[in-house]
Amino acid sequence: METFLQVLIDGMLSGMLYALVAAGLCLIWGVMDVINFAHGEYLMVAMYVSYWLGFLLNIDPLVSTIAAGAFIFLLGALTYKLIIRFTIGKPGLVALLATFGLAVLIKNLCMNQFSPNFRIISNTWLGGKTIHLGGLIIAVPQLTAGILALVVIGILYWLVNNTRFGWAVQATAMDRDAAELVGINTDRIYVLVFGIGGACVGIGGGIMPSYLAVHPEVGSMFGLIAFVCVAMGGFGSIPGALLSGLLVGVVEALAGFYIAPVFKYIAVFGLYLAVIFIRPKGIFGW
Repeated sequence: METFLQVLIDGMLSGMLYALVAAGLCLIWGVMDVINFAHGEYLMVAMYVSYWLGFLLNIDPLVSTIAAGAFIFLLGALTYKLIIRFTIGKPGLVALLATFGLAVLIKNLCMNQFSPNFRIISNTWLGGKTIHLGGLIIAVPQLTAGILALVVIGILYWLVNNTRFGWAVQATAMDRDAAELVGINTDRIYVLVFGIGGACVGIGGGIMPSYLAVHPEVGSMFGLIAFVCVAMGGFGSIPGALLSGLLVGVVEALAGFYIAPVFKYIAVFGLYLAVIFIRPKGIFGW
């Protein structure tokens, strides 16, 4: 039983981070109906920002995650201005292929500049620290990342549902033309949505070098799992992204421990197929 609880806790902590990455993608997808294929690469760039701030300036990832979030916010806004706004109103495949090209560009730029080598920040504030609860061991870096993820998701949910900006976002998502008729600057909303979606994944990526190595391929699987979480939770549903992120994290951990590590993603995608078969629009889809 103790082993099961340990695996369950580890899975939930991973799932919280998956949920944060998915929440940013969920916002973009739900409002703009755009698939950002470079979302995983945003996370990788955020990790490099945090890593180099730690390596060059000795800034801990717990602090540099703010800078990483801000940097990816700007990258997201720039992506919209230079690429995405030209795909609005066109078939969804156009945006998908455009962001796929961006993902390939970002990944190869980082590989060219930083090499494929794995890089780790040593002597971080949280590195190596653990909390012991009876026989359970909770890694402080992962716990901190999980708590930060929940806080950011909570802020995002409150922002969308309880502020004038959030109501403008919802109006734009429902009917762009009607939103413009009542004075909403939908182009500005799209810029901010893409930036905020990027900031979510940037904050998650910024704290990850506390316990995870940085390399150019690190964002690929996170990006893929984010797509699974968004589709499984329901397009545009932030609570759905949170729930599906937790489910994915737990299933991944249980399958990896009790079956074999090579089966963990088989279990995750099996869960996704089972949910979509029962509810094609996702858990909270409508």
